[in-house]
Amino acid sequence: MEFTAGQIADFIKGRVEGDMNAKVHTFAKIEEGIPGAISFLSSPKYAHFLESTEASIVLVDDSIKIDKAVKPTLIFVENARDCVARLLQLYSSAIPRKQGISDKASIATSAKIGKNAYVGPFAVIGEGAVIGDNAQIYPNVYIGDGVKIGDNVKLYPNVVIYYGCCLGNNVTIHAGSVIGADGFGFAPTANGYDKIPQIGIVTIEDDVEIGANTCIDRSTMGSTYVRKGVKLDNLVQIAHNVDVGANTVMSAQVGIAGSTKVGEWCMFGGQVGIAGHITIGDKVFLGAQSGVPGSLKSNQQLIGTPPMEKIPYFKSQALFQKLPELYKQINQLQKDIEELKKKNK
Repeated sequence: MEFTAGQIADFIKGRVEGDMNAKVHTFAKIEEGIPGAISFLSSPKYAHFLESTEASIVLVDDSIKIDKAVKPTLIFVENARDCVARLLQLYSSAIPRKQGISDKASIATSAKIGKNAYVGPFAVIGEGAVIGDNAQIYPNVYIGDGVKIGDNVKLYPNVVIYYGCCLGNNVTIHAGSVIGADGFGFAPTANGYDKIPQIGIVTIEDDVEIGANTCIDRSTMGSTYVRKGVKLDNLVQIAHNVDVGANTVMSAQVGIAGSTKVGEWCMFGGQVGIAGHITIGDKVFLGAQSGVPGSLKSNQQLIGTPPMEKIPYFKSQALFQKLPELYKQINQLQKDIEELKKKNK
């Protein structure tokens, strides 16, 4: 697929400086630009790459002034980063969808598959499963008995959906993720640990995207919920009976313990850990590696363990580095005080 500078400018409402007929067929970072690629420039500190990049077209923020002639065709826009995102969406939507049901797939006779679905080789679809229209079920996916899947769902290779779980429309789950494995429920006894049966399900609402090798556990009873618009990165762990609010996003290696309720529009950095049986309010922003032992109110930006506001946290970290020297000073002051006491006796 090729697009000219003129076509791109019309689509994103940009202003062309250079060859209107310059053509591109791929994307590249400006420092790695190659002929036929489109790049972008949204920060003046990277403007020097315009002199060396081989990219054919570069999108440039209107706020950046280019004082010398450059080789690429430039398209000036209000926000180059946003425009690249729109172009990537257009490019992705133009990639042909896979079609057809492989004769190497194993599909139960009682399963129902919607129109225009793709089911790849060695995928397994269990008894009573219902799959909506335009589904993309890649090779080696396992869909258990009684699973319900909406329209336009995409399940990449080796995704596992355990029995009874429900997925809404426009859900994407990347390779290796497991939805509906047993929650970590065990009762200690004199002889060890008795397993508590996990008889609930996982419910994933519309417009959710889940990264590779993420695990969302089924509930003990009822359902674990991932609400509409949630985006989870790779290697995220959502425990049993957790309820993740709409439009919340989590970076890699976040872990949320059982029965915790997370609000809407939250953002969690990498390796955030959240204790069980607590409530996190709406629009809570947690910095990477924060550890949360208790409930948090809405509209907070926090970091650390236990989490605190950013400025006090960074001040505390600065003081922490000075502790060895402060400790020496305190010891010396203590000795000085003892000497003064002896002299005044």
